[in-house]
Amino acid sequence: MADRSHLLTELRLPESMNLDSMSIEEAVALMNQQDSAAVAAVATQQPQISEAIRLVVSAVRAGGRLIYVGAGTSGRLGVLDAAECPPTFRTDPNLVQGIIAGGEAAMFRAQEGAEDSREGGAKTIDEKNIGPHDVVMGIAAGGTTPFVHGALQQARARGAKTIFLSCVQRVENEPEVDVVIRPLTGPEVVTGSTRLKAGTATKLVLNTISTLAMVQLGKVYENLMVDLRATNNKLQDRAERIVATLTGEPRERGRELLMEAQGHVKLAIVMHGRKVDVGGAQQILNEAGGDLRKALES
Repeated sequence: MADRSHLLTELRLPESMNLDSMSIEEAVALMNQQDSAAVAAVATQQPQISEAIRLVVSAVRAGGRLIYVGAGTSGRLGVLDAAECPPTFRTDPNLVQGIIAGGEAAMFRAQEGAEDSREGGAKTIDEKNIGPHDVVMGIAAGGTTPFVHGALQQARARGAKTIFLSCVQRVENEPEVDVVIRPLTGPEVVTGSTRLKAGTATKLVLNTISTLAMVQLGKVYENLMVDLRATNNKLQDRAERIVATLTGEPRERGRELLMEAQGHVKLAIVMHGRKVDVGGAQQILNEAGGDLRKALES
């Protein structure tokens, strides 16, 4: 068994040595103060995060996918980010996917032993038929997860672009990848519990990559989610407000445009802005590559 005691996330945090004897107020203040370190650590990785976004955008434009791979908290955060892309950006569920060691059951009950299989990680990459147009992002807060290492090595062997997200210093036998994102969050309030600062930093990085990749792909206009489709009451309300805001029309007219566009916000806005019917709006959007700004300006 490898000795992990030298890893930053396994060291003891001096400020929390007496955590069990602190008042609740003192402990809350300590955790809040330590959380700010996660934000600062992510800030140091802006160039690497930007490069990761470029890889994802290029992959999607070439017909590829973004695949997150992780174990435990890291895997759950990847699955969560993937699951939130379809409702937020109306993406195909296959476009952004999350793989967690131990499979779906590991989302709800820890399957700790699954992360130790390098072969298991490689197998999942083969099962996804990963290819040169795909991007595989391995997430391992503690840096050493064999499942993640195996997945990244196999993805690279199959020609995919690869990204490694880790919250510790470079470790022995770390896989070769195209981009390394390394927010060094340091020791945790509860020693070794990487669901804390390291988990927060991971969520921040994934938020930034998936959100800004989708912005680059035309899923956002100004700062509005224009690629959503109104499929429930909350989304219907949001869609109506977006259409009314961007067209300058009353809410009632926005609702009418949405009905004509079968709930597609972009289509409703192009119909209004270019004075065309649904078919014409769809053609204009297709010619603009789905980019609403281009569709309205062309």
